[in-house]
Amino acid sequence: MVIGSVETLIQLAGKCGGTIGQAMVKQEAAQQQIPEKDVLAQMEENWRVMKESIATGIQRPGRSKGGLIGGDGCKLYDYCHSDAELLAGANVMEAVSYALAVAEVNAAMGRIVACPTAGSCGIVPGVLKKIQELDHLTDGEIAMGLMTCAGFGIVIANRASVSGAVGGCQAECGAASAMAAAAAVELRGGTPEQAGEACAMVLKNVMGLVCDPVAGLVEVPCAKRNAMGASLAMVMADLALSGVTSVIPVDEVITAMGNVGRSLPETLRETARGGLATTPTGIALNKKIFG
Repeated sequence: MVIGSVETLIQLAGKCGGTIGQAMVKQEAAQQQIPEKDVLAQMEENWRVMKESIATGIQRPGRSKGGLIGGDGCKLYDYCHSDAELLAGANVMEAVSYALAVAEVNAAMGRIVACPTAGSCGIVPGVLKKIQELDHLTDGEIAMGLMTCAGFGIVIANRASVSGAVGGCQAECGAASAMAAAAAVELRGGTPEQAGEACAMVLKNVMGLVCDPVAGLVEVPCAKRNAMGASLAMVMADLALSGVTSVIPVDEVITAMGNVGRSLPETLRETARGGLATTPTGIALNKKIFG
């Protein structure tokens, strides 16, 4: 079955009498012809790798292959546990530190899980790790949240794109943030409809975000966009849980995002020929790295 809309996800959740995550487990089990427990076991393994990347990034920071980033996740994590008064609050900023950590481990060629892409790999782990800590959730419960992420990721991929080369960074970090927000809503007891609202509100706030990697590497500005994506996901999840809704329905938002992505010039779609990549510093860094 091709899942081409969030409305379909919500209907599937209604049919199974549960969450979008639970509906996705049933769908995946049927597609792979394996027991549902095996589907969740596969996702728990993904979660284990994500947690390892977080731990590596905040405990043993290393430099990226391009040398442009490394250690910011650790730096922010330590700041969160200092006496500093955090403007954005400890929960959000710890999630951001985790997201940075995973993005940096990825750029250093560490082991990560693309979710939905390598360039946006820190957002979902960062948000879900913080929720696991706050609500004392099991890895199995987080795996169910990852299934919610998968459902929304499938819809975005089918209806628009999750590729920076196709749709700009709105399609990578934007999609990851939308997926994380939807999962956060369901993990916090929100309805499938509220998960859809969170997804819509995230994507509305990143629509048009370009993909302009300096020196063509998934380092700058990618890592800090993971930080932005994690914070945005948590804010929009809270908005949705409070009852705030998107004026434009989620499926229309996703379609609009796809249209915007296709309208972006090639220079702003992961070619490193526009945006930050063509600033004087971006050009100098390219020459320094590649000669």
